Amino acid sequence: MSKAERGVVLVGHGGIPKGYPGDKVTKLKRLEAQRRAAGQPMSSEEHELDQHIRLWPRTPETDPYQAGLEKLASQLKPLIDGAHFSTAYNEFCTPTLEEAIETQIAEGAKDITVVSTMFTPGGSHSEYEIPEEMVELRKKHPGITLTYAWPFDLGKVAEMLAAHLKQFQTAPAHTS
Repeated sequence: MSKAERGVVLVGHGGIPKGYPGDKVTKLKRLEAQRRAAGQPMSSEEHELDQHIRLWPRTPETDPYQAGLEKLASQLKPLIDGAHFSTAYNEFCTPTLEEAIETQIAEGAKDITVVSTMFTPGGSHSEYEIPEEMVELRKKHPGITLTYAWPFDLGKVAEMLAAHLKQFQTAPAHTS
């Protein structure tokens, strides 16, 4: 597979932008909980609220999470050997995972790997929602290879965290 046919999507959680009306977030989360409990598709009201928050204007000041994910993306992109690259968000922000994958397919990607910033097992987004969405996207695009690079090797995550911690630890005091 050529570089031009490979893609990577970095997916993060997504954050609520500062200044976004709290009552709309509460209503969106209530509708989402009801839908999940009933096993129903998204209602038009929930979809409208979801789109409203995702398309809310953002800056690094109003959405530091998005700014942080984009900074991480700028560090990762040069390391993926020229593959198509994009970010996506589980909620509150755009593009969605589906939108990011659709864009890469339109650009010619035929083998797309999705990697999450959510490392730990047990999270609803990383362990359930992303895999469920990947199943649906594979059905929609049977000629495209879609891989979810998860779960993480927790030993490697622990090594990364231990190395990171060393920057913040002071040298032990010498006693005489």
